[in-house]
Amino acid sequence: MTNRTILSTTFFFLLISSLLAQERDSAKVHHEELDSIYIKEVQDKYEPDKVLHAEPLYIDLIRDLGARKGEKEWNVGLGLTDNNHYDEYLALVEYEFAPINRLGMEIELPFSIYSANADGIAPANRLNSLKLAAQYSFFVSEKLKTSMAIGYIHEFELTDFNSYVKERLFTGNVYNPFFVAAKRWGQNFHTLLYTGPVIGRTYDGHSHHLWQINSNVHYMIPGTRNFIGIEFNKEVRSTEFDMTIRPQMRVSVADNLLIGIVPAIPINRSDERIGTFLRLIYEPGQRHGKHR
Repeated sequence: MTNRTILSTTFFFLLISSLLAQERDSAKVHHEELDSIYIKEVQDKYEPDKVLHAEPLYIDLIRDLGARKGEKEWNVGLGLTDNNHYDEYLALVEYEFAPINRLGMEIELPFSIYSANADGIAPANRLNSLKLAAQYSFFVSEKLKTSMAIGYIHEFELTDFNSYVKERLFTGNVYNPFFVAAKRWGQNFHTLLYTGPVIGRTYDGHSHHLWQINSNVHYMIPGTRNFIGIEFNKEVRSTEFDMTIRPQMRVSVADNLLIGIVPAIPINRSDERIGTFLRLIYEPGQRHGKHR
């Protein structure tokens, strides 16, 4: 196990300890009363209807399900994947906003920076793509505590930094329609399914396709926006099945600022070892009261 892996694991369990401490403190107050106050603040303060759901941290959504006009959010993500022959450092910047009720839109710039091990050769560093996305919540039921949405992600793939002058800037397209269904069970338990095909085509005629099936279970700490949970990211190709398990937690550090930490445990990939991912979430102009 590398030093980076040890540090990532230690940081993750320190955050778990922090969450459990907050849960013990919140237990001093009646849990159902706290939850009702917080859920009412999120769901019932404005129109139209909106259900409070725990959103996964790695494969995140394009704004909240049931987004309301004017909502917006900045995300910064940083990650590390330990491969057999090289390390991959991930970085992303994304902006989400809701121009009208129920419609979320997103612009994202994902980067990959590589570092070769002593016996390996690393891929070239690159801005992977310009990613544009939209998501529409067509079903929102506070009574059933359920939301459903359809969406579409389009990626304009880019060449690596070293080839900007020698080759064309854009190398192909990735098409990703998807479906999302989420339900809250009682006050604190949340489940979500995110699925759809991913089809890539390069300008020189090559293509690839797979099917994503991402399922999640989360427990939201009573009276707060904090949660712990697990994300199962599955990819099905014609001849293989890959899955990465991502335990995760989210902690609110201010009314409009959250931090999420996501270790990665690959199940089927022989060339990929444990990794980690950190997401910072900033909601400008959003205030959620004292229930953190």
